[in-house]
Amino acid sequence: MLSTLLHEAGVQAIYSYAGATQTRRTPALPVRVGGFGGVQGLVDYLRTQRITHVIDATHPFAAQMSANAIAACAQLDLPLLSMERPAWQAQPGDQWRHVPDMAAAAKILSPMLKRVFLAIGRKQLAAFAGLAGEHQFVLRVIDQEGGALPLPASCYELIVARGPFRLADELALLRQYRVDCIVSKNAGGADTYAKIEAARQLGIPVIMVDRPVLDPRTQCQSPQQAMEWLRC
Repeated sequence: MLSTLLHEAGVQAIYSYAGATQTRRTPALPVRVGGFGGVQGLVDYLRTQRITHVIDATHPFAAQMSANAIAACAQLDLPLLSMERPAWQAQPGDQWRHVPDMAAAAKILSPMLKRVFLAIGRKQLAAFAGLAGEHQFVLRVIDQEGGALPLPASCYELIVARGPFRLADELALLRQYRVDCIVSKNAGGADTYAKIEAARQLGIPVIMVDRPVLDPRTQCQSPQQAMEWLRC
């Protein structure tokens, strides 16, 4: 974990959370929680805190935060690194359909696929609200709390759990809920990949939502690479 490496190296750093998730891993650094108020709010914060380097280690689908970081660092001429784990790549046996966003995923979801595992978190469930009469959804979220879901209660079954998930457990889940299709973000990483492996083994199709496209910026794929960048 990057925060541990920074702490062990004695680097003065602040770990920032958006605050959308109640259940968080505790980093080994001082923490701030909450948004910045757009680009200008982030600019003001970076300037006030005398930040000299920014590492964007947000989720690959946190496009707005990443775009704000790109714009703010450009304004202040600050070095910016995006630490982004590699995207998953289709393997032999995978049945993926690539789409650019959740609206497209909902649009191509076949009425024949009745039981759908939405492995997408809370924020983008609204894209599927219009399909409530055609499908039964299995939802997996990190937190029990977080406000009402934008789907009728009669059309979904809710699982509260946080990864990493094991292949055996994902196979059992897909069988237990008789899942016909998975909608997944291409988040990359190992923590949630088991559902993709399980789908491959069971012959279940996956609607794979591709990552948002952002402006070019310096990138790395691991905490160790981020530490090397800081030493430059």
